[in-house]
Amino acid sequence: MADLYPEAPVYTSLFDARVTGDLVAAARVHASALQALPGATHYFRFLAPFYPAAFEAFDLAAYDLVVSTTTAWAKGVRFRADAVHVSYIHTVSRFSFAYEQYVGGLQSSGSLGAAGLLARPIVQRLVAWDAQAAKRPTAFIANSRNVAERVKRYYGRDAYVVHCPVDIDRFAVGDGSGGYVLVVSRLLPYKRVDLAIEACRLADLPLLIVGAGPAERALKRAARGTRTQFLGAVSDAALRDVMRKARLVVLPGEEDYGLVPLEANASGRPVVAYARGGALETIVRGVTGEHFAEPTPDSLAAVLRGFDADRYDPALLRKHAESFGPQAFKERFGSLVAEIVRSRAGPARQLVQQR
Repeated sequence: MADLYPEAPVYTSLFDARVTGDLVAAARVHASALQALPGATHYFRFLAPFYPAAFEAFDLAAYDLVVSTTTAWAKGVRFRADAVHVSYIHTVSRFSFAYEQYVGGLQSSGSLGAAGLLARPIVQRLVAWDAQAAKRPTAFIANSRNVAERVKRYYGRDAYVVHCPVDIDRFAVGDGSGGYVLVVSRLLPYKRVDLAIEACRLADLPLLIVGAGPAERALKRAARGTRTQFLGAVSDAALRDVMRKARLVVLPGEEDYGLVPLEANASGRPVVAYARGGALETIVRGVTGEHFAEPTPDSLAAVLRGFDADRYDPALLRKHAESFGPQAFKERFGSLVAEIVRSRAGPARQLVQQR
């Protein structure tokens, strides 16, 4: 999106040039007042109650077009009455529809993140704000049909669909020579990495886990006595290498969209994913991977035991991932935004062909 609108300034709550400076030049970025808080980019979960005000405070009166990318907060920006705001939405705010799963799960895990510490009254105020903020954009574009359906269910609004792009150039086709099962995920309870650990134990398969997060300690306890290794957060180069050498990649939880299956395919590796959410849109059964039906270790283990990674053609997997590449995204997204600006109408009809 930054490439698509190269002259546009970028407004965000927090900016860390060490993390995203290669994607967006620091000179383009206008960070919120929260940026001045010591340690803000590290302890960002603590700041959840303050994000609504941070985004509402941005002065966007000079702009005819505002394009936001959001999971919760950016859709709530204020803009000129005669301007257009197109919001690319990755999920309905999880604290609005899955409190026990998302926030409550973090509390039970002992996380120190703000999501785990928020009291219900604070969350209820955020839910009320979220409902009002969802009325503000001129139009929503969802990153998947799954999210579009959720936007309709919880916000009562239609959404166009443009599938999120995978950064093809970050990955190289491999042969699965490492022989292990791979999970790449933030270590949060709802990601269900625990399910993958137990399933690989049942199937007696080696498991590598890439990622970090507040559930790491609990997951390491669960992995004792299994063939599981935790690699933590890794560099792009290390991820590229570990991905291409994996026998297969597992997506154990329900994702709103989920880039990991496409990153695996870009690496020439097949995927086994839970048959819910975005994985139903990105995985072609028997061609790029398989699904497991129930969110249980037994269901996943059964698929893993019978999985033959050699029957999947790495070149075909790569080609599938390329159809979700950045250039395809920019063409679809840019043309849709232009059409919304021309029409200045809400998304009453679907302009983007679904896969």
